[in-house]
Amino acid sequence: MEHISASKAFATLGHPDRLAVFRLILRFAPQGVRPTEMAAALGLKQNTLSHHLADLAASGLVRAERAGRSLYYAADLDKTEGLIGYLAFDVGRGRPDLLSPLLSPDKEGPAMPAAGFNVLFICSGNSARSIFAEALLRDIGRGRFTAHSAGTRPNTQLNPFALEVLTRNGHDLAGLRSKHISEFRQPLSPRMDFVFTVCDTAAAEECPPWPGQPITGHWGLPDPVRAAGTDAEKALVFAQTYAALRRRIAAFAELPFDTLNRLALQARIDRIGPDAAAPDRG
Repeated sequence: MEHISASKAFATLGHPDRLAVFRLILRFAPQGVRPTEMAAALGLKQNTLSHHLADLAASGLVRAERAGRSLYYAADLDKTEGLIGYLAFDVGRGRPDLLSPLLSPDKEGPAMPAAGFNVLFICSGNSARSIFAEALLRDIGRGRFTAHSAGTRPNTQLNPFALEVLTRNGHDLAGLRSKHISEFRQPLSPRMDFVFTVCDTAAAEECPPWPGQPITGHWGLPDPVRAAGTDAEKALVFAQTYAALRRRIAAFAELPFDTLNRLALQARIDRIGPDAAAPDRG
């Protein structure tokens, strides 16, 4: 990245609200986020947010993408990589004392064994979507994964429609309960290898980095708990949500972990959400 472009990008990120917007967008990467969701998550007025997004787009850090009637803003990962590289290798001259925490040997090399992964699924209520994901990976993974789930604002009990779907599909309900994300941030908590958000609300939540720098992914799905209509219509929405997560998790479980380095594995995980959801579109 050239000096002028870098200085413009740094100046754009120098405003705390613009930096907050950019950080939120990156939590959804490589997917985009709608302005209404950003405004709600960050507590910004729509016109203020529009100015910040325009500035970020002008600096090249984000780009606008239209899908139907909705406008999404996504991070330009190449531009972001260039900015980080400029800071590390041009400004920092590639000093090992600055870069060693970022470039430890396991960052790119084959760091994943064939089995034994801790995987955490996060949503807001931890009553349906993340519970589906936990139960699915526990069964589909055939012992290769230890699946967990949690909520940023968990409910006191699991949704009865979700439990009915799991029972109908032959999943064991033992051990499934709503849990707060803080349970997995204790000193003796299991170290996560993968952390997935399965709702946009959870992805937008401010959350400190996870210990051990697990690979992360966002596989957002609409909240079936908000479905309206008769009980039969609500049950159908829960079944569709379960089916969409089943496709994602089956694709994840089939990845050749022992042959992919972290960069390749992140790229494959990023593709799973949109690819696995494709049959539901149209």
